[in-house]
Amino acid sequence: MRLSKFWRQLPLDLMILPGLAFVLIFSYGPMAGLVMAFQNYKPTKGILGSEWVGLDNYVTVFQYPDTKQMIYNTVFIAVMKIVAGLVVPITAALLLNEVRRRGIKRSIQTMIYLPHFLSWVILGGILIEILSPSTGIVNSFLSSLGIEPIYFLGDNRWFPYVLVISDVWKEFGFATIVYLAALTGINPSLYEAAVVDGASRWKQTLHITLPGIRPIIVLLAVLSLGNILNAGFDQVFNLYSPQVYQSGDIIDTFVYRMGLANAQYSFATAIGLFKSAISFVLISGAYYLAYRFANYRIF
Repeated sequence: MRLSKFWRQLPLDLMILPGLAFVLIFSYGPMAGLVMAFQNYKPTKGILGSEWVGLDNYVTVFQYPDTKQMIYNTVFIAVMKIVAGLVVPITAALLLNEVRRRGIKRSIQTMIYLPHFLSWVILGGILIEILSPSTGIVNSFLSSLGIEPIYFLGDNRWFPYVLVISDVWKEFGFATIVYLAALTGINPSLYEAAVVDGASRWKQTLHITLPGIRPIIVLLAVLSLGNILNAGFDQVFNLYSPQVYQSGDIIDTFVYRMGLANAQYSFATAIGLFKSAISFVLISGAYYLAYRFANYRIF
């Protein structure tokens, strides 16, 4: 009996192999290079021949003048993205839920969902054209109102907020669909009873709709805590410049610049390992809170 079950399951098990090989080669294989964080790595000597320096690289990291600003930028941008990534999709889902014409509703869903499928290379080019201080649509409009052009992608005061707004623009359509799916699980009889009691649409939203999707809101909010140190490498890398390093340089872009551009491999590896360790703690805590408050389990 067990042997026949094994042969039936074998084709399905074999389908796992390509994905498993990909993870082993590109995710677990490179982890051997983490030893560079504790070495004075020299490419000519390799990992085995480089000098072991212990925690000296971490001392250098925390003494580096830009480290505190880089960590602050990462947390600040990530937290703003998390908050906006919850508020905007929930609001959009509630508004779409009030649209009664299915054709209009589906058209709006499609339009707000479309940017999710575009890469930041494409969207970065679009944003650069839209926000250009000389020819961009936004600054042309501001100029028509008598307002001086703003260099959105070159001004440290504006750049973090451009990152947050553009990230929400790209991703809120996908999150909106999640909340719309949760709204379909609310019992319609609750709304019928509320109408009989004379509750307005606003009262129905406050006392039926929001409590009905509260579990999924709590779940997504808690799971997003694990991304506090992930401010979006692809987005920042395609939009930032040396002019906005002060407000836009995050851990991932800093690691890229120090490791690949400046060839400081041990220094960059130490920063990356530090981020990974903190992220592991945050993700573990997020899953615990998700289980504690939303009864969410991986297995």
